[in-house]
Amino acid sequence: MLQGVASAFSDDIAIDLGTANTLVHVVGRGIIIDEPSAVAVRSHRGTREILAVGRKAKALIGNTPESMELVRPLRDGVIADFVATEEMLRQFIKRTKTMLGFRRPRILICVPAQATPVERRAVYDTAVSLGARKVYLIAEPVAASLGAGLPIGEPGGAMVLDIGGGTADIAVLSGGVIVSARTLRVAGNAFDDAIVRYVRRTHQLLIGEVNAERIKIEVGTALATPNGRNSEVHIRGRDLRQGNAKGIVLRAKDIAEALAEPVQAIADFAQRALEDLPPDVLSDIARRGVHLTGGGALLDKLDLALTRRVGVKFRVQQNPMHCVVKGSAAVLADLGDYEHLLMHP
Repeated sequence: MLQGVASAFSDDIAIDLGTANTLVHVVGRGIIIDEPSAVAVRSHRGTREILAVGRKAKALIGNTPESMELVRPLRDGVIADFVATEEMLRQFIKRTKTMLGFRRPRILICVPAQATPVERRAVYDTAVSLGARKVYLIAEPVAASLGAGLPIGEPGGAMVLDIGGGTADIAVLSGGVIVSARTLRVAGNAFDDAIVRYVRRTHQLLIGEVNAERIKIEVGTALATPNGRNSEVHIRGRDLRQGNAKGIVLRAKDIAEALAEPVQAIADFAQRALEDLPPDVLSDIARRGVHLTGGGALLDKLDLALTRRVGVKFRVQQNPMHCVVKGSAAVLADLGDYEHLLMHP
């Protein structure tokens, strides 16, 4: 009986290792972890002690003593701090184990479409260090195509634009083959940075990343329209002229102006990708549209703004933040059919 119970649980783990968030999916059990990619570290006499990871680490922002710092172990979708990344993943994976425990798991991790060989190897080696018996890599937008349920095995082109925290990635698939895959290092974090710059330039007010993210979520929009968002957010920061605290009110039209540059950069990125496609594939995508996935796809009216700028319909997929990890899990569940879509470490 014990063997029968154990066989009901897979030891295959799919990981969407993102700049902003990391998701862990255990095949047969679903998404177990969906938390910020963050690590709280305390430095003491030249040594670093990891205090918390994920949601608990992010909660320490603004409440940390000088000896403690919040580390974002990934930058632009790839590993920037190996030790912090390894410990974050180790703790996340530990939480996914059933009472029966795992055998050494097979792990599939997503990376940006144009991650360099060095960047891919860093991700691969980190997964191996966690005790995986086998490690696979897949491009994020390719996994997103599967997670969105697109008919990638059928004739005709399907295009996904996956906008995460650190990168925007495009994949075009036709007949089960990857036609194009490319990466732009402008995405959700660039939206936050643009808001910080706008508030500083327009109001001479210094705000941090937490406030910028809150502004983006509460009143952020890619396109100010007469019947669009009309909410406002009250924000406080440091007045750069007086040095004291000051409060301002921001509205959706302000954030549309703040985000115009990164939104245009993503539109130009998509336009270049379309222009490089074979005519028959381009014709299919012009008819079917471009599918938006990733947390960045949740920005209000981003699909409409991109449609206007590029001239092709953009469509936000259902539950876009989970498309990458769901597609990765689908690959692990049927490696025989999808092995040709994997990347070499």
